[in-house]
Amino acid sequence: MRESFIDTTTALLAEEPRAALVLADISAAEFDRAAQRHPDRVVNVGIREQLMVGVAGGLALTGLRPIVHSYAPFLVERAYEQIKLDLDHQAVSAVLVSVGASYDRAAAGRTHLSPADVALLDTLSGWTVHVPGHPAEVPGLLRATVAADPSAYLRLSTLSNARPQAGDGALVVVRDAGAGAPLLVAVGPVLDAALAAVADLPVTVAYTHRPRPFDTAGLRALAGREVILVEPYLAGTSARVVAAALADRPHRLLALGVGREELRRYGCAEDHTRWHGLDAAGLHRSVTGFLSPALV
Repeated sequence: MRESFIDTTTALLAEEPRAALVLADISAAEFDRAAQRHPDRVVNVGIREQLMVGVAGGLALTGLRPIVHSYAPFLVERAYEQIKLDLDHQAVSAVLVSVGASYDRAAAGRTHLSPADVALLDTLSGWTVHVPGHPAEVPGLLRATVAADPSAYLRLSTLSNARPQAGDGALVVVRDAGAGAPLLVAVGPVLDAALAAVADLPVTVAYTHRPRPFDTAGLRALAGREVILVEPYLAGTSARVVAAALADRPHRLLALGVGREELRRYGCAEDHTRWHGLDAAGLHRSVTGFLSPALV
């Protein structure tokens, strides 16, 4: 996904005079050629993430459409105050593009883990959040996001589904178990594990790469009495949205994702996926336990 982002952004800088790029050293070498071609629209502020967002706010005030890029904990958590003030409070917008996701760089330790990034941005108003599930989904999402006006966050990962999914972010049914079946909503790169987890269960599976704004109309059209939410970041991040959308219906919700307890272990991304129960076996245990009354 990162390479796809770099290629697409390099092309956008050449094609779109409003596009600008602000970096804080991360991926700067990959954009050297673009910086030489567009020195007024490619800015590397060094390891100063708060300044990076502040500069993006200034560029946006001049009419540019800044793309701001770093690791998720540096881009969203460290610079949250600047996102709130230099973008939102100034009524300007930017496109934030992160790498690292929840635990892609687990070997680098806690400083590089960011399972709470989407939940943190969800405290702000009007943001679009994209969580692509495959590298091939990135170019279209990035181009559409840069061409739009609202602030947006693209959360890139080293984890990926086997194949891309089409669509604008509305829920897409990838496995139909029939009317009234429990509904599992998979966000981004957890789709393959979710499909494998319910292969022997009567569960409808729908996919989205756009948890914000969440497709509540699609949810209402598909949801039965049981809804399972599988997100590759902090568990329960979208629970409030699902609960509000179905407030007038009797329903049960199981929200799965990255746990709040710090594991204090290194390992690799696949290890953390397993430890948080987001692999196929872990999801199967959670889903069967949740659905066991309905399956009797």
